[in-house]
Amino acid sequence: MQVENIRVRLPSGKEVGLVDALNFCYDISDTDFQVLKTLLNSGPKTEDELAEMLHLSKASINRSVNKLVSLGFVDRVKDSSSKGGRPRYIYKPIDADRITTKISNDFKYCADLFSSVIPQELKEK
Repeated sequence: MQVENIRVRLPSGKEVGLVDALNFCYDISDTDFQVLKTLLNSGPKTEDELAEMLHLSKASINRSVNKLVSLGFVDRVKDSSSKGGRPRYIYKPIDADRITTKISNDFKYCADLFSSVIPQELKEK
């Protein structure tokens, strides 16, 4: 599933997209990113709605929303219209600006971490 178009060329010459960077920093898959984009563009949805919209299995959607919730990109809210049995949840993305800020800050943090270990790693032992 291709979910992005914009790619940047790294100093090595390799071209990467946002999902590549998100995968490196957060272990986010193409599917996770597609679910996040869908929630941001379409508003809160249940797992069933996401599965139907994205033509994916409920198991795939479940894995993705759980990952996005654990990363703080999406909130899980109990569906008040759920009647008995297993509770149904609605998944709501946090504000897009907050997501952008979080990702940008985390990328800077990762870059700083690597920058701090480079001198130690380059020293002879």
